[in-house]
Amino acid sequence: MKIIDLTQTICETMPVYPGTEQPKLTVANTHEKDGFRETLISFYSHTGTHMDAPFHIFADRTRLNELPAEQFVGKALVIDCRNVGAGGEIGMEYVEKVRELADKAEFLLFNTGWDANWGKEEYFGEYPVVSKEVCQYVLDSQKKGVGFDTIGIDPISGGNLTLHRMLLSQRDIVIIENLTNLDKIGGGLFTFAALPLKYKDADGSPIRAVAIIEE
Repeated sequence: MKIIDLTQTICETMPVYPGTEQPKLTVANTHEKDGFRETLISFYSHTGTHMDAPFHIFADRTRLNELPAEQFVGKALVIDCRNVGAGGEIGMEYVEKVRELADKAEFLLFNTGWDANWGKEEYFGEYPVVSKEVCQYVLDSQKKGVGFDTIGIDPISGGNLTLHRMLLSQRDIVIIENLTNLDKIGGGLFTFAALPLKYKDADGSPIRAVAIIEE
């Protein structure tokens, strides 16, 4: 069994969505003074590698803590779309290339290669985004979730959050953003686990996302 970590590390200098604050990691207790180490952590619920719940956009939709644990684990497929380029659209042709496996997957993870820009100004640029047709396929095929190695499913300039609204208004599905290391997985199905914090009225949460590959 091989485990691949797909999670960006939370730190005080990390990229965050424009308009939110970076995390604060304050040492509350020290080995020298208290005999143990403890950290006071403060961050937004959509910090780092995280997932969005339907409640993130819609007040009457499902909160993250209301979803069953099986929502966060399942068979996944990475779709390689690294040749799309900045500002490009990922259309159904990328899904069709691997349609047989895509139909079997419970999660689709889109490898744009944009995580190479993590920590750079370019990360907030015009990254590739999926088309409405891809989102409709995700809905029609009853996926548990979709994931991206970018800061959002919608364009950074897309204030209407059109794709968020399209997906989260209709089904109990999760959107996962800021993934990394998708290029290390390969082209087959694998077990994907992305477990959020379970807090009351959760609109989203940082996750520890991993790929579990049987060897």
